[in-house]
Amino acid sequence: MKELVVISGKGGTGKTTITASFASLAENKVMCDCDVDAANLFLLLNPTILEEEEIRFSKVANINEEECNKCGICEENCRFKAISDFKVDPIKCEGCGVCELVCPLDAISLESFTSGKIFTTTTKYGPFFYAKLNPGAGNTGRLATEIRNRAFNLANENGSDLVIIDGSPGIGCPVIASITGTDIALVVTEPTLSGEHDLERIIKLTEYFRVKTFVCINKFDINPEITKRIEKYCQSKGHMVAGKIPYNPVVTEAMTKGFPVVEFVDNEVTDEIKKIWGLLLKEVVSPEEL
Repeated sequence: MKELVVISGKGGTGKTTITASFASLAENKVMCDCDVDAANLFLLLNPTILEEEEIRFSKVANINEEECNKCGICEENCRFKAISDFKVDPIKCEGCGVCELVCPLDAISLESFTSGKIFTTTTKYGPFFYAKLNPGAGNTGRLATEIRNRAFNLANENGSDLVIIDGSPGIGCPVIASITGTDIALVVTEPTLSGEHDLERIIKLTEYFRVKTFVCINKFDINPEITKRIEKYCQSKGHMVAGKIPYNPVVTEAMTKGFPVVEFVDNEVTDEIKKIWGLLLKEVVSPEEL
């Protein structure tokens, strides 16, 4: 059983669109969305929720007003300015525990609170896990790890061949949690200055974790000059450009109607996505299974 993660250095490159198409094309797999800050793969997979579970990974300080003598030590030591007039602002509080440590009367405690939900679902494509994080809640890396572990364990139980992971954009904690220990990473980029810059950052990350990396250039024809620079960069780093997808407004039309684009139309876009999937399939499936 292999794990394939689809990631991007920045948001808006088409990562989730391509992941949804892979979900449609792949067989015997489990899927998960580790973009816990803004999960949206479920919009294209149309899941049926089997179970939803509240998560309490985060903590916030609580001041016991009856025991507090209003000495102000907690407020002086809170680097996040979360304590004012001897009350805690739960939005600013990072749950670091410094106030609890310095309080001379032990009048402060850290309490867990509901920071979001994990959804166990089924789709016509197979089992799917995702989460919704409450606004301002933290522990994104831990939540991404939890979702990925659940998908991995179910895939093992079911004898699935593959786990498809929709990773987060950027290079932060949820991205690290998404790619660590995976077999293959497909980095989706676009030929813009920000896309080019952030591609280099995310490739440094996949190289650090020694994950075999492929690159997909989405909307490659909107700026041929930067596309050539990206291809040259990938060649210099030894990472294959798995495919170049042309710009086509039909992709947006498919998304607005809630379909993976490969199910919505047959054109040059879907042909290229299928070609990319065929290339990756050779990497994630043993030769005797092809």
